[in-house]
Amino acid sequence: MALPPISPQPTVAFNGSVLFYKQPEPLSREQHGNIGLRRVEKPFAFAANTNVVPLTVSEFPVAALSYPIIFAGERRQPLAVMGVGSGQNLFVDGDGGFVGGAYIPAYVRRYPFVLANDDTRGQLVVCIDRAASMLGEDYELAFFDEKGEATAYTNNCIKFCNDFEVEGRRTESFVNLLNELDLFETKQSTFTPMNPDGTTGEPQRVAEYFGISEPKVHALGAEKLKELTVNGALGQIYAHLVSLMGWDRLIALSMARQNAAPGPANIN
Repeated sequence: MALPPISPQPTVAFNGSVLFYKQPEPLSREQHGNIGLRRVEKPFAFAANTNVVPLTVSEFPVAALSYPIIFAGERRQPLAVMGVGSGQNLFVDGDGGFVGGAYIPAYVRRYPFVLANDDTRGQLVVCIDRAASMLGEDYELAFFDEKGEATAYTNNCIKFCNDFEVEGRRTESFVNLLNELDLFETKQSTFTPMNPDGTTGEPQRVAEYFGISEPKVHALGAEKLKELTVNGALGQIYAHLVSLMGWDRLIALSMARQNAAPGPANIN
């Protein structure tokens, strides 16, 4: 059975088309004083049709236990691969639940909050996705209190977003370092199908992406490797390299889902 090729999509600048956010609005007591967030047991349906999610470099070690980590686009955006083929997330079920034991990236956990650039004032503003299904007037967690001040819940969410931005800048520095050292190369993930007669078919390309070249890392020399060890970059590099062994598991999960899908009904 053929697998569709993966199509990683790097994060785009905030212009109303950021991944997951359908109706972003600057958070304000005037517009959002009477709404809040409902506690939802399975709140991740918004990520069900996304096969890649942005990662920050500090997430590499734990994310590597669940997903292949790749780099995509001119910016070499780090991404956690959650499905094979566009629109397929193997870690979010039809009810919006996340697979038990799988790491949930910070990019997913911050939803429906996000920080956006305000070009008129030259600063970041706090926004929410007004289209998020967990928002409404029948809320359990208010955005603002009776005095119109941000609640502890809102302040915690804003802090999470601020921390995410800090990690985003650290990630950019990490990617810049990899570029300076010329450590990127084009990589491929392939799948070899099994024919009905038990023989193997022709290998199929599942994904093409940017990854770190281990031979290039080895060629850096002892002094540079020691520097990368001290600043923590070498550990993140090898977390990425180890994560790539997860392609086989991801492909197996995709095949299992395809095989479990009901076929067309017989028409008499």
